[in-house]
Amino acid sequence: MGSERTLERALQDARSGRLSEAIAAVRTVLRVQSRNADALQMLGLFLTQDGQQQQAVIQLERAVAIAPQVAGYRNNLGNALMAAARNHDAAAQFRTAIELDPSYARAHLGLALALMALRDSDGAHAACMAGLAVRPDWPEMAIAAGSALEASDRMDEAVEFLRGQVARHPGHRGLRTRYLFALNYPSIPADEVGAAHRAHRDLVAHVPQEQAGRDPDPARPLRIGILSGDLRTHSVGFFADPVFRTKPEGDAITCFATDPRAPGDAMTRRFMDASDGWVECALMDDAALDRAIRERGIDVLVELSGHSNGGRLAALDRKPAPVIVTAIGYPNTTGHPAVDVRIVDSTTDPPGSEAACTERLARIDPCFLCYRPPAAAPDPVLPAADAPITFGSFNLTSKVGPAALALWADAMHAVPGSRLLLKSLSMGDASTRSRLLARLAAAGIEGARVDVVPFTKTIEEHLALYGRVHVALDTTPYNGTTTTCEALWMGVPVVTLVGDRHAARVGASLLGAAGLPELVAHDAASFVRIASGLAGDRARLESLRRGLRAALRRSALMDEAAYGARFHGALRRAWADWCGYARAGGN
Repeated sequence: MGSERTLERALQDARSGRLSEAIAAVRTVLRVQSRNADALQMLGLFLTQDGQQQQAVIQLERAVAIAPQVAGYRNNLGNALMAAARNHDAAAQFRTAIELDPSYARAHLGLALALMALRDSDGAHAACMAGLAVRPDWPEMAIAAGSALEASDRMDEAVEFLRGQVARHPGHRGLRTRYLFALNYPSIPADEVGAAHRAHRDLVAHVPQEQAGRDPDPARPLRIGILSGDLRTHSVGFFADPVFRTKPEGDAITCFATDPRAPGDAMTRRFMDASDGWVECALMDDAALDRAIRERGIDVLVELSGHSNGGRLAALDRKPAPVIVTAIGYPNTTGHPAVDVRIVDSTTDPPGSEAACTERLARIDPCFLCYRPPAAAPDPVLPAADAPITFGSFNLTSKVGPAALALWADAMHAVPGSRLLLKSLSMGDASTRSRLLARLAAAGIEGARVDVVPFTKTIEEHLALYGRVHVALDTTPYNGTTTTCEALWMGVPVVTLVGDRHAARVGASLLGAAGLPELVAHDAASFVRIASGLAGDRARLESLRRGLRAALRRSALMDEAAYGARFHGALRRAWADWCGYARAGGN
């Protein structure tokens, strides 16, 4: 077999999930043709996917050394350097590629992504605009431009830009999913947000579904698939973990990981150890992922991403499993006709919410989530007795819109001398930080009363910062989730406002499950009253700091056994419904 055919077969193997075979085939070519730049490029790509980032960089550097004037080689090296977290070096390679060929649009995209990783969202947005000037009708570049706006907390601008791009490319799935994701953040009417999600069905309705043949026995052990890009140290992971730990005896879980594996990630290793099968899917196209799910005989597929990063809803178009469930990771309906069930609770989605969703709602009260905290969290400590009252939010500041700012400003005005501590990844971006401080000032919270923290290297350092916070303030209309649980675990009360959609009721669900319904406000005045009341009650704050962690362990929010029975019970009921349908002759 000639080298070109071998490389073509290797690429097919990689796209089908046979990564080790693909790597071996390319190495065979390179043993004979050590300076075959195409083979070096391909090997670098496969090694990146396999988690061998440093080796990938070495191979791609060899290709660049062979042909330093080829912009595409520089671009691919830049991508590998980004995977190895060498973002400054990556940006340099992308810039060189642009110098070699200013019309090479992919290098503009790569530069934008590298600059986003370097917390230069304004620079990333400028790179996207330069790329769109080169290639105006490139939806992928438009997606990156929208992401750059999101990264700089310019959510209203992101929504407007993406809305225009969706109108320009109405059939492009990636653009629409980015638009739907962005819609969850600003204070856009819930009906409008829901309608946009439900309209997603129209893009998929014409795709014929292909029945996945399964034995319709409602009592047999289930083959459960978990589809996610967040099977790693990520917010979703802290809530997915209990699903693995409470798997019913006889059932089997196979994971379909849609993001490249992060070497050494402890949570990834925990998921791998707890699962019965693991499939790397980042390089698979939608058809290959569909086949991978079918070949493993999955009965119930649980997708954890929806329209968020790492989501692969397009791979579900032909319905590769008889029952598909969405859970945990996305705060809205998917709008996808192949997704049968959405796991929620009666607080997040009270009776009557069915009309806003395309899936059937499975309510697993009292809470659709169960929290497993980090193993190495520091002990809770209260700020010093002479420290000013400090309100805090460690949510993404992209969630901090006008509605949240108005609540926070009123709470701070009710507590003279109080301060606000904000921690968000985007605060490492100077331009984004300046814009946020300006928005705070416009809302009546002067910068002299605000402290911002951009980043901590470890979860332990992140959690220790709660020792500076007296009371945490939730965001609206997109509540915190992991941040709420983390604050409670560190003994910090969280005040939330119940809203008019799932994303705006998660805080109420979590606090109810934690046994703290008194921290749930039903209007702006009660939000301020609860927050200021806590701020003025030192004894209450001390009691919570000492006892909240133990109370959480006893609460429904951390009762893994009960939660597992409810979650897996919902999967079993969805399976039984399908079995009844299949036995009645449905297809």
